[in-house]
Amino acid sequence: MRTAITISQVPEAAAGPFVFHAPLAESFTLAKETGFDDVELFFPGPDHISIEKVKALSETHGLGIAAVGTGAGMVKHGLSLTDPSLDKRVEAIDFIERMISFGGQLGAPAILGSMQGKWGGDVSRDQALEWLSEALLIAGRTASKYNVPFIYEPLNRYETNLINRLEDGAKYIEAHSLENIVLLADLFHMNIEEANLAASIRAAGKHIGHVHYADSNRQAFGFGHTDPAPIIAELKETNYTGHLSAEIFPLPDAKTAAEQTIKSIRSFQ
Repeated sequence: MRTAITISQVPEAAAGPFVFHAPLAESFTLAKETGFDDVELFFPGPDHISIEKVKALSETHGLGIAAVGTGAGMVKHGLSLTDPSLDKRVEAIDFIERMISFGGQLGAPAILGSMQGKWGGDVSRDQALEWLSEALLIAGRTASKYNVPFIYEPLNRYETNLINRLEDGAKYIEAHSLENIVLLADLFHMNIEEANLAASIRAAGKHIGHVHYADSNRQAFGFGHTDPAPIIAELKETNYTGHLSAEIFPLPDAKTAAEQTIKSIRSFQ
């Protein structure tokens, strides 16, 4: 398993669970100095910076790109795959496809989290889930052009009412024959929704393609009350070889959060 840490360049997400918010070059330097293998990028959109500049930073610092987030489509542009407006849904899919292309050129998958939206009002649950599956079919095909998967993230009940549990996400992928789609096991969301985190990982194991390594309070492991030992053991048992990525609050400060995350992960190596 490789380590990764989140870097956000989205002002609207300044209070979000991302460790480094400094200018990109500085954030890459901090990630390298702390000992991470790779970085996970959260940009305002695919035109925020050139592929060449990101590749240059990656090569200079010896850091790979673990994944790219699409959440700015929601927090900055107000886009959702389950918006009642057809025009908005089309715009959302276009944004996601362009982020897939951006990440794909860096050898990195894109993540769908908040842009999945939710059902309610004039949109029924069945309709929302149908729109979601249509979008995931498109995203999976687009990602395959770059030989990367597309990552779907079940979120907790306070952020979406579509799919909240990891096992339900796995069943959804299978029921809709979604190809090239993997799940993101976010341990913070799982702490809210799952009765047993290790058992949930075991049940969905073959579908897991990315892990957000966060304690119960969405801080670095060791600052909350989740025991990571059975989680790491189960990931090893299921032969997970992806990332443990710190999508956490930079508390008490970014440097301490980063160092604590590395300390926790290394204790299991």
